[in-house]
Amino acid sequence: MVITPEDWSAIRLTLTLAFVVTAVLLLAGTPIAWWLANSKSRWRGPVSALITLPLVLPPTVLGFYLLVAMGSGGPVGHLTQALGLGLLPFHFSGLVVASVLYSMPFVVQPIRNAFEASGKRPLEVASCLHARPLDAFFSVALPLARPGLMVGAILGFAHTLGEFGVVLMIGGNIPGETQVLSIQIYNHVEALEYTQAHWLAGSLLVISFVVLMVVYLYDPKRRVF
Repeated sequence: MVITPEDWSAIRLTLTLAFVVTAVLLLAGTPIAWWLANSKSRWRGPVSALITLPLVLPPTVLGFYLLVAMGSGGPVGHLTQALGLGLLPFHFSGLVVASVLYSMPFVVQPIRNAFEASGKRPLEVASCLHARPLDAFFSVALPLARPGLMVGAILGFAHTLGEFGVVLMIGGNIPGETQVLSIQIYNHVEALEYTQAHWLAGSLLVISFVVLMVVYLYDPKRRVF
């Protein structure tokens, strides 16, 4: 079996996308998870539902509305053009935005569970020792939530590797720019190149299985969702 240059390009692009998206999700998802775990705001329920929505929403629906919002006639498209960034759809940056939104629940929920499991007692003790809230967060809350952060990072990375509907709607099928591994598999199937499709699809299958095994072997009692 010969892996074509297009296959290698899709593999590199997919790995790059997964690493970038995972980093963004950890940076953006951790404060969101903290707020959801500790807030008593009436907006907690709606925000939680909005974050979890990609779990039940068809990817093409999310991709379609993101395409409309980020297109030339959408509010996000107007903003990015005004800032001199151009339009995000059919570019790598558009894939990053769409993938972050689509994989958000896979990262936020494990981190939120970890924050809730650690409870408020450690922070109360830190407060009694005159630790400032920000210091207590970084020195107490985050270390205690490290298992949830690891699980969220692993799930977010793995989920981004296998995305299809959202990235196809936002990025299309541009080699070297938006043609990720899942789309390349589809291209091989469409061309009846089943051998190459088997190798690429089988690799994703093995990676996904190993990722889930790592998550559950790491802490079989941990509640992921």
